[in-house]
Amino acid sequence: MIKVKDLNIDSLQGTINLVYEDVKNNNKIVDTLKSKKVFEGKSGQVFYRTTEELTYEIFVGLGKFDELERTDLINAVAKGIKQAEKLKIDNLGIHFIKANGLCTGGVTKSIVEGVKLASYKFDKYKENKATYNPDVTILDAPKEKIEKMKGKIAEASNVVDGIILARDLVNEPANILYPETLAQHAVEAGKESGFEVEVFDEKQIEELGMKAFLEVGKGSVHKPRLIVMRYMGNANSDERVGLVGKGLTFDTGGYSLKPSTSMDTMKSDMGGAAAVIGTMTALAKNKVEKNVVAVVAACENAISGGSYKPGDIIGSMAGKTIEVLNTDAEGRLTLVDAITYIIEKEKVDKVVDVATLTGAVLVALGSEITGVLSNDDAFYEELLVAAKRTGEKFWRLPNDKCFKKLYKGDFADLKNTGGRYGGTITAGMFIEEFVQDKPWLHLDIAGTAWTDAGNDTTPKGGTGAPVATLYELVVKHKCKHK
Repeated sequence: MIKVKDLNIDSLQGTINLVYEDVKNNNKIVDTLKSKKVFEGKSGQVFYRTTEELTYEIFVGLGKFDELERTDLINAVAKGIKQAEKLKIDNLGIHFIKANGLCTGGVTKSIVEGVKLASYKFDKYKENKATYNPDVTILDAPKEKIEKMKGKIAEASNVVDGIILARDLVNEPANILYPETLAQHAVEAGKESGFEVEVFDEKQIEELGMKAFLEVGKGSVHKPRLIVMRYMGNANSDERVGLVGKGLTFDTGGYSLKPSTSMDTMKSDMGGAAAVIGTMTALAKNKVEKNVVAVVAACENAISGGSYKPGDIIGSMAGKTIEVLNTDAEGRLTLVDAITYIIEKEKVDKVVDVATLTGAVLVALGSEITGVLSNDDAFYEELLVAAKRTGEKFWRLPNDKCFKKLYKGDFADLKNTGGRYGGTITAGMFIEEFVQDKPWLHLDIAGTAWTDAGNDTTPKGGTGAPVATLYELVVKHKCKHK
């Protein structure tokens, strides 16, 4: 539980003090530590001491005031919580601070994220499970802001729940999470949070004409499912935002088989699906006054006698034909049918697709920045505004017409791969062929949805990216018909 109120600090077992390297503190203990260079407030530093009352004071460095980013604050809070866990502190306070570029609400939400994400572990299948869940009070809050802060704590907690749900879904192994069970998770999330879920089976998918989607999934014993989630939070508006998440619950690469060393994390290839399910959960729990539809074309890309093959020519819901040059370029095939569905059947005004789509995006941008393609400058600017509020990072790649020739088909309308060069761009532009001029954002999260390194807020596994930014994008922006 996280709360904000005035209380007697002696009632706490410990406190967390967030300290800048270059800002004067009204704290004699900090001044002494700095003068002796025991603790200087540098980013990442952690120091603790026992008080005369046998409680703990934990000090965490923030680095320089002007250089602090929101993620730095979140990680610093998490470091403090990790230290509190080691000291077995169950009831602690965190001193509120001012942060460069963040309002009171932004600082509050950062503290909530740091506290809740520091305690995250996916230990469902371990004998010994973590149970650390401390009571946390935000201390020294501006009195005139306390009521507003309470609302921000509740909102941020629900967003973090969406992030955690996304992480849990990504971390589930593929023998447990496959299209049918992913759909069940979405149904359960809808019932708990307050959004509608409709699930289409393979016969209904065929009736919709989703030929590309069906081709990808036909080699698996686990049949595909189309998951449609609807949250109508504003009855006075007919504007709808569309979210489409890639839902490959496992990707072998098909006949274009992946190396075994690249396959053990392919349970994460539904990171886009997890992100949109987590986002819908956060929106519904916070009763956001927006109308949002999310669609996931869930399937497995497996190998059998019935699998699609390199050289095949397949159809799509939009009527375009596609040459399959590489069966490991499968995600875009499922996404284009999902996008056609959400535009034509759900009548959305704008579309955001989220996908662990290309290894090329890791080569280009690494593991902490999401690649973006867009056909609409204003919509992309809205994404940047949302990202500034969350701390998640995005970088736009060009969708110049010079790339079109790379995926133009020789024997069909399109090819499902444009070759080695510009791989993230040609994959995104392939999807753009199906967006029907709707304002569109393509988020390639292949680098950001999973981490092998881990940190204080995110252990190895699913990260929950970019739930927080999708939430902010929906909450803050206003749709305009185009």
